[in-house]
Amino acid sequence: MTIFIWSSIVLMTLSMIVVIYRLVKGPDASDRVIALDTIGVCLISLVGLFSIMVDTSFFLEIILLLAILSFIGTVAFSKFIEKGDIIERDNSR
Repeated sequence: MTIFIWSSIVLMTLSMIVVIYRLVKGPDASDRVIALDTIGVCLISLVGLFSIMVDTSFFLEIILLLAILSFIGTVAFSKFIEKGDIIERDNSR
């Protein structure tokens, strides 16, 4: 079981390196947003594997926090790409 967890950690780390390359060299902004979301998912997976490896449920709150932050970041970047600003302000007041 330990060999499976370590091999999964190595594969997730390698995939994060490839996705970081896509984040830096992405041809379009939407590719960069998808790469950033994929990095969040890989990070959540790494924390989950580490939690299984040390046999504790303490890291489950960290996984939930990372998932929420990843979702908010993806929505904010998507809205920025679509409209040009994240928070719409009413200047008529």
